[in-house]
Amino acid sequence: MLAVKNLVSRSTIYRHSTMLMGTRFEITVVGENPGWATERINDAIAEINRVDKLLSTFGDESSINQINGNAGIAPVKVSGELFRLIDRSLQVAELTYGTFDITYSTAPKTVAGVSYKDVVLDANTQTVFLTHEGMRISFAANGKGYAADRAKFVLQMNGVSSGVINAGGDMVGWGTQPDSEPWTVAAADPEQADKPYAQLNISNLALATSVNVDAENIKKNITAITSKGFEVSAIKSVTIVSPTAEMADAMASPVISIGVNAGMYLINRLNQIACVIVDDHDRVYTSKGITL
Repeated sequence: MLAVKNLVSRSTIYRHSTMLMGTRFEITVVGENPGWATERINDAIAEINRVDKLLSTFGDESSINQINGNAGIAPVKVSGELFRLIDRSLQVAELTYGTFDITYSTAPKTVAGVSYKDVVLDANTQTVFLTHEGMRISFAANGKGYAADRAKFVLQMNGVSSGVINAGGDMVGWGTQPDSEPWTVAAADPEQADKPYAQLNISNLALATSVNVDAENIKKNITAITSKGFEVSAIKSVTIVSPTAEMADAMASPVISIGVNAGMYLINRLNQIACVIVDDHDRVYTSKGITL
């Protein structure tokens, strides 16, 4: 069903929610005609389904399945779109010291030795090669964000000057609401969602939140050392704000895994990326790019 919100101006907010890529997507567009809005929302849904198929690991025609099936055997030629997505994912892995990593292994003996560094890209032949047998890649950690970005792109190309894509909490917005106010999202402690501590502007920005739901593990990790060598202070949740949902999606979980100090250090080194962290004592930390 298409939900409609009437405001003072002629423009109206149209929203539609549906399950895609295993999560709930909410697509919001601003327009003056409900029929036009429905068509545009359907355009976005079609693009999200296309991305879902592109990143699928099932079926003989799946490029990801072919890459995984040829691990340790031969390089696989892929589309320019997929090649660029893999390349960006490897760059994020490098930025996060491997705490974000699209690789994994189905062979227990090689688990310790498999990482993003074992993915070989050849720009001349546009091929991808996984160097170890049993090695795999997956976009579970940044696929929804990428799909949200692509849906935004398609909507903009089809004349939608303002809207929001919410991919199960990974959000990207552009333009403004009909009353010229920016799109905003309430930022809150995950255990006190009804008491937001700030409203974050997402007009022409993207946002992703990662929540550490294992409270017992949070306590244990206060003085723990992760496998990547970072001293961890427990994080309850982290919200990343960046130009793209793909990047926000990819950066959220790594910040949780490396802790408050290392997470803040990492984010403050990057341009156009900011974060809000809530630790297990409900203390709120913000990076250089955010003022609450």
